[in-house]
Amino acid sequence: MKKVLLTGSFAFQFFLIVFIIFIILDQAVPLPLPFAQNDSDQFAKVIVAQDGTPVRAFADKQGVWRYPVSMKDVSPRYIDTLLAYEDRWFWLHPGVNPLSMLRAAGQNFINGRIISGGSTLTMQVARIIDPHSRTIAGKLKQVFRALQLEWHYSKAEILTMYLNSAPFGGPIEGVQAASFAYLSKSAKELSLAEAALLSVLPQSPTRFRPDRHPQRATKARNKVLDRLHSFGYINKEEVEDAKLEIVVPQLNASPMLAPILARRLKHKVQQDKPLKTTIDVSLQANLESLVKDYSQQLSKKSSAAVLVVNHHTMEVKAYVASADFHDQQRYGQVDMIRAIRSPGSTLKPFLYAMALDQGLISSHSMLIDKAINISGYKPENFNRTFSGMVSMSEALQRSLNVPAVQVLQFLGPGYFHAKLENAGLRLRMPVGSHPNLSMILGGAGTRLEELVSAYSAFSRGGKAGQLIFTRDSTTANVKINETYLMSPGAAWIIHDILSKIPYRNRLSAMINQNSMHNNSLLAWKTGTSYGFRDAWAIGMTADYTIGIWTGRPDGTPVPGHYGAQTAVPLLKSVSQNLSVSADFKLSESKRISRPTSVTQQSICWPSGELAQQTDPALCKKTQLSWILDDTIPPVLAAKPDLQTIFDELKITSIANGSHIKKPQGINNDLTINLQAQGGAGELYWFVNGKAVNTLATRAVLSYTFEKGGEYQINAIDRVGQSHQVTLFVNM
Repeated sequence: MKKVLLTGSFAFQFFLIVFIIFIILDQAVPLPLPFAQNDSDQFAKVIVAQDGTPVRAFADKQGVWRYPVSMKDVSPRYIDTLLAYEDRWFWLHPGVNPLSMLRAAGQNFINGRIISGGSTLTMQVARIIDPHSRTIAGKLKQVFRALQLEWHYSKAEILTMYLNSAPFGGPIEGVQAASFAYLSKSAKELSLAEAALLSVLPQSPTRFRPDRHPQRATKARNKVLDRLHSFGYINKEEVEDAKLEIVVPQLNASPMLAPILARRLKHKVQQDKPLKTTIDVSLQANLESLVKDYSQQLSKKSSAAVLVVNHHTMEVKAYVASADFHDQQRYGQVDMIRAIRSPGSTLKPFLYAMALDQGLISSHSMLIDKAINISGYKPENFNRTFSGMVSMSEALQRSLNVPAVQVLQFLGPGYFHAKLENAGLRLRMPVGSHPNLSMILGGAGTRLEELVSAYSAFSRGGKAGQLIFTRDSTTANVKINETYLMSPGAAWIIHDILSKIPYRNRLSAMINQNSMHNNSLLAWKTGTSYGFRDAWAIGMTADYTIGIWTGRPDGTPVPGHYGAQTAVPLLKSVSQNLSVSADFKLSESKRISRPTSVTQQSICWPSGELAQQTDPALCKKTQLSWILDDTIPPVLAAKPDLQTIFDELKITSIANGSHIKKPQGINNDLTINLQAQGGAGELYWFVNGKAVNTLATRAVLSYTFEKGGEYQINAIDRVGQSHQVTLFVNM
């Protein structure tokens, strides 16, 4: 008994000494920072589609493709296969399995060469983070590092390190990168055969690389399957079925879908997880191929861009920013979705919607298409002819220039400019110029993404939504950032007009026939910039807003290429692509319902008066017209040159840079009076870009500040004159 106690005491003292030595060595030779700890460059920067498929990855600082992954993002089948084949006692041993090491030593001695290293998964991670020589000293170092790992980290953390850092051949590290590179799928979707292949590959990543040595890889995979069967993990039928799967020799280490969008979002990638976009990977791939093929029909050095947005969620589903990212001749790496270009006639729907809201016109108000001269500005139609009396609907559908200029003159260029900018559609004016009548014909610059965002208002009850490019668990329920650009009634009327463009040629007939076949009308508008530099087509289905641009990125004119000829065929192809996809099936149930503010009335032509209230002798011809808010607008008469009649607009009630402090003892909010002098017609007041009221020019506006801070006060009159002051409110 005494001898047993002495032996036990000696054993305790021995292990205590060993433990103390381990603690001292652990402090003296600390474990190198494990994989992915405190180093933002340890992972490739991965941008993925909405389903998790990588669309583009940027290698880490060593040129390694390593995609961050957690255990929940890996198939349990792979985890089970890996542990069954590599380390069945992983969850039990302290980092080292003495029995495995003794068995490996015996095999190596009998065969006179290294057959097995007896390494646990923890030891393999130790070798990855701190490589060692294949000697006894190296093996002892590996054992020590494995014990350190088990001392400092949980089993789950160690397994995650392995999943992220195991070598899979060449620059591929980690199971997620390997799964996408060799199998074109996420590690979460692995079959039994695929799990077996990726389990054995790190044993000899160069020798078993499936893209180079598919037969060797197949043999190694089958060895794993047989061993799993011998251990009782799978039955014989499962083994036979798994062995039928063919190892395809492929490698896609660096995906290249939506490359320009990925480049745009690269700075948002966090160090330990991919950035999930809203892109639909199948649609993106299809449209990239479509645009690449279509660009071959265009002139040399011409490019094209396509933007598809789900206007219910404002999520970007496809972002094709150039004809071909790798085509230098077509400036393939220039993002034409963000490039500032002349929008041509694509702004006209917004103009007529605002005029509807202002009570200036109805859908069939008479407009005059004739030669005009406004302070030397002589707009012409695209075909250089005039049509005389036309309705607003006809003027919009035919994209006539002169009626649009006249309506803008009544509405006011400054008001038009301010309303668009407040909703996110910024018009960049030439240096030294101000909002003017030429804007409506493309005399300013904007971006395709801003146009698409603003066009969503026609399908969203008048509210323009801000585009959403990324979605994750933290942003899934974030409210859409949206701004009213027009009333729901005006949006519906314009959408209805654009969905009924007459079949003036075979091309437009094909578009609408295709739309009717899929139970969803396609509302659309074209645009062509001055000098044939830009061709546009914006389309709206029941669910999606589609933006198309074609032209030369360097701004060189392309004579003879205009929206209807060059951009519309691509719009047709994109809408067809959407309609045949199961994920994008258009739904008649989502058609926009007519707001109660819109009624259909019979009006006299061309006076615009209600037929039922007019003497039949004075109403020889009638037309059905959409009326907004029961307003029957008068006929717009010829308007004088307002630019030279009225005095300069100026806010007079408060000086720029003023500081206002709420008097002590007052509990309610701070209210001030705003007033301006000069200007033409009604005055539109904006506070920090938001419209707050419309008043007669010299009327006083009482405005209440609910909190302190810096405020910008803008006043804009009918003819576009504006004045701004900045004030500071202390509450």
